[in-house]
Amino acid sequence: MHAPSHEPPTDSSMNPEETKQDITRGRAYMAAVIMVGHMMKHLYNSGFSKLILPEIKVELNLSFSQFGWLGSAQALSWWLATMLGGYLGDRFTGRTAIFLGLTLALIGFSQFVVGFVNNYWILLAAMLLIGGAPAMFHPFAIGELSRRFPDRRGFAVSLHGMGGMTGEVLGPLVVAALLGFLMWRDMLKLSLFPAILIGFTIWVILRSLPRMKAQAASRKEYFVSMGALLRNPMLMLLVASTAIRGVGEGAVDGFLPVYLKETLEFSDRNIALVFSGAQVVGLISQPVMGFLSDRVGRKAVLVTATASLGVLSLLLSVADPVIQVVLIVMAKGAFKFSLHHIFIAGAIDTSKGEAQSTVTSFMYGAGLLGIFSPAVAGAISDAYGIHAAFVFGGVLTLVALAVLVPYRAPRPGSLEEAAESASDRS
Repeated sequence: MHAPSHEPPTDSSMNPEETKQDITRGRAYMAAVIMVGHMMKHLYNSGFSKLILPEIKVELNLSFSQFGWLGSAQALSWWLATMLGGYLGDRFTGRTAIFLGLTLALIGFSQFVVGFVNNYWILLAAMLLIGGAPAMFHPFAIGELSRRFPDRRGFAVSLHGMGGMTGEVLGPLVVAALLGFLMWRDMLKLSLFPAILIGFTIWVILRSLPRMKAQAASRKEYFVSMGALLRNPMLMLLVASTAIRGVGEGAVDGFLPVYLKETLEFSDRNIALVFSGAQVVGLISQPVMGFLSDRVGRKAVLVTATASLGVLSLLLSVADPVIQVVLIVMAKGAFKFSLHHIFIAGAIDTSKGEAQSTVTSFMYGAGLLGIFSPAVAGAISDAYGIHAAFVFGGVLTLVALAVLVPYRAPRPGSLEEAAESASDRS
């Protein structure tokens, strides 16, 4: 006698109504777990970028250009891993749980490695691991949420963003508190152990939920779908706008923490409060923007938020120290992180729900153009002062707005259409 199987159910030959039930079963629980995982991912990343990297710059006595190349190395590996994640997410949809758990464990391992580095060139190589480790989280997580919430895609993807923004709020605060009694190297070494525990826990929880059928059953089918995506002009407009905006925002984000620490002489505690406050503003705006994009359309939200980001970055270059700078950073927090998730929801709508992990990787992978943005911004800052990096970033964000103008947003998908499509693949 064979023992009963405890494997979670998978798609087989089901009618659309059965498929609809399978899509919705446990989806709220899955969304909550993914939100927590995304929160932990950003808690690690934000604390590292906002507080640890400026500490490393000071200890190793790096120039702006050298510091910028660290960001470029991180962006390169992030892009490569993101594109790989899109392929794996659509080919191995049923393995979402293990990939998400592994990603979180690797984040801790990458920061553990940096804790031992004391040479610029070794650090530059280690930044490849820092960039690549977390990159596969988004294609798997957002692809899964999009498949489970085709009728509320903008809102569901925004909930995912809320998890990330919560981590952005907590990360600098947690790191600032730990730096009060730990050296940054010791803190990075200790960070390995909670990351492994969190990754294992998320894998155990998610593996019990129903699995969905892979959107690309073979390598050939995947590349056929990818070719169709590349020929979709509206999708390519979104990718291009995202890419250009990423270059601009990369310049601003890469040097804003350094500006606060070195030019305005903010303490670690005050830097943490500024960035955490900006993310709190984003936590409020994120679900509102997702809801509005589902109701009034993606384009209206995308155009308004992109224009606001560009103008705010330009204002940052001329703002009076402290109060005006802090207010601008807070205002940017309302749009910056939230905007990217509306771009992703719009891209998946435009692709008609096909190859959703790959579409997600396209939108994150559009950051390829931003690989050299921190290095270019660093060279500009060395030549003209750090304010020039903010002008560079603001102008490029407004160029991204111009690219977005011809975009025609399709009608968002429905649960019935998703069930019909999934049933056809069974």
